[in-house]
Amino acid sequence: MEHTHAATLHGHDAHDHDHAHHEHHQTFVQKYVFSQDHKVISRQFLITAVVMAVIAMMMSILFRLQLAWPGEKFAIFEILLGKKWGKDGILDPNAYLALVTIHGTIMVFFVLTGGLSGTFSNLLIPYQIGARDMASGFLNMLSYWFFFLSSVIMLSSLFIEDGPASGGWTVYPPLSALPEAIPGSKLGMTLWLTSMTLFVVSSLLGSLNYIVTVLNLRTKGMKMTRLPLTVWAFLITAILGVLSFPVLVSCVLLLIFDRSMGTSFYLSDIYIGGRPLEQVGGSPILFEHLFWFLGHPEVYIVILPAFGITSEIISTNARKPIFGYRAMVGSLIAIAFLSCIVWGHHMFMTGMNPFLGSVFVFTTLLIAIPSAVKAFNYLTTLWRGNIQYTPAMVFSIGLVSSFVTGGVTGIILADSTLDITIHDTYFVVGHFHIVMGVSAIFGMFAGVYHWFPKMFLRTMNKKLGYLHFWLTFIGAYGVFFPMHFLGLAGVPRRYYTNSNFPIFDNLVDMNVIITCSAILAAFAQMIFLINFFYSIFRGEKASQNPWRSNSLEWTTPMAHIHGNWPGALPEVHRWPYDYSKPGYEEDFVPQTVPLAPGEEDGGEH
Repeated sequence: MEHTHAATLHGHDAHDHDHAHHEHHQTFVQKYVFSQDHKVISRQFLITAVVMAVIAMMMSILFRLQLAWPGEKFAIFEILLGKKWGKDGILDPNAYLALVTIHGTIMVFFVLTGGLSGTFSNLLIPYQIGARDMASGFLNMLSYWFFFLSSVIMLSSLFIEDGPASGGWTVYPPLSALPEAIPGSKLGMTLWLTSMTLFVVSSLLGSLNYIVTVLNLRTKGMKMTRLPLTVWAFLITAILGVLSFPVLVSCVLLLIFDRSMGTSFYLSDIYIGGRPLEQVGGSPILFEHLFWFLGHPEVYIVILPAFGITSEIISTNARKPIFGYRAMVGSLIAIAFLSCIVWGHHMFMTGMNPFLGSVFVFTTLLIAIPSAVKAFNYLTTLWRGNIQYTPAMVFSIGLVSSFVTGGVTGIILADSTLDITIHDTYFVVGHFHIVMGVSAIFGMFAGVYHWFPKMFLRTMNKKLGYLHFWLTFIGAYGVFFPMHFLGLAGVPRRYYTNSNFPIFDNLVDMNVIITCSAILAAFAQMIFLINFFYSIFRGEKASQNPWRSNSLEWTTPMAHIHGNWPGALPEVHRWPYDYSKPGYEEDFVPQTVPLAPGEEDGGEH
């Protein structure tokens, strides 16, 4: 097997070495637009995700202005949304729901799924396993362009007459299944469904590529027990995506049939204008089962890559081996398995059988165990480490903080009795954003700061990085922590205004605090954008291995070449976490350094 594997690698090696000689014949379009090089594709995913994130962030500021100061006039509404949706500076209620819907969709799918996995799986998998490129460069290119096309269709729905989809990012029927229900159920909803189908195609192409690459293209000596935790996280995320995303396609397809072809998979006993709907016999609960069978693995498809990135950065900057390598891999696998059998905790309000509800309570509480293992192992890796506080490191520590904070409220929501009381309130919004949104965004920022030198051959400004972190950290907690108290007081989410309910009058000031914190966090992202784009062109030139790290990506030449390594591929002799190892002059030992006589490989334990 080893000889066959080596022969395959050398054949791959020769092909790409020959390809490198012809690289200068490529046109600009071939090299940077329709590129099949994993490094260029990762940058394409990142830039697209940054643009989408800015749009989603602007939307959140708009609807937060409405929530903090209901009834007030803001000229920005008419400037950005036009006279139909923001006439005289007052936000139209339909536009409010559309903003909430598209903000959620963009952040969950286009930023935290496509942006995080697309960027870092593409960049790091070939680098860290010692491969020339992905298994299929062509499918990799298609994966990005399906993602891009999906993004364009989603954004194009903002410019149609009836406005974009506005049934919430979960697009529950019957609201989404009846085009006559509200303006946001017409063409905008059709574009949403089309966009999401193309997004799933992109995700599947990428995920299959990542799986095949990790399993088949590891360099000599790169056993599974020597893989960095980043690659383990990307591999398990890809497997989750292949298992769960096709279910979303079936879910969307049945919804399209209900909308356009007179079927009733999700429709039954509905009256419109006093007249009964002809379609009967279906159930919107079927949609919930299908949607959340994707939806819950989806939150781990978002957070697992951030865990992988954090594992690498914390070990590198604590100058210590990662604590419990095998336990970390085991917890990743356990989280992936359990995430597929907990979807029913989103559906405690649907009248499900109480026994079935108790099963979902048990599995949901069970998933806290591998999650806690990860948090514990991060803390023990940091314990008594020689910590280097780079911007990437502070964002990684911020991820541990937000994940623990959000995870505690997750235990409350896992209990069906407690969940029914606070379901669909701001408590759920606060939990969801801290445990997944903020944590994953922190992981993404950590990855950008840490691997920026590999992506753009320059480093980002550290002082601006620290400022970006502290303003984001304060802003994020200022937005989402108070939401838990709003939820406990019973404030429902997605309402245009709560001014019709006198019981909530005393809570208006809290919404003002949340909105001011959101504006602060948005300002912090402006600092990041300036730092990011300035550093691409004018940043300080990076050294070969700026963080003194062990993994293989830091052994490639500074100039980007198609094929990553000129000549032979590196050979791996040890796991990637030999930091501060006794008997070595330096406090890091790259994976390519052979084991000394009698020395043990840390990955074998």
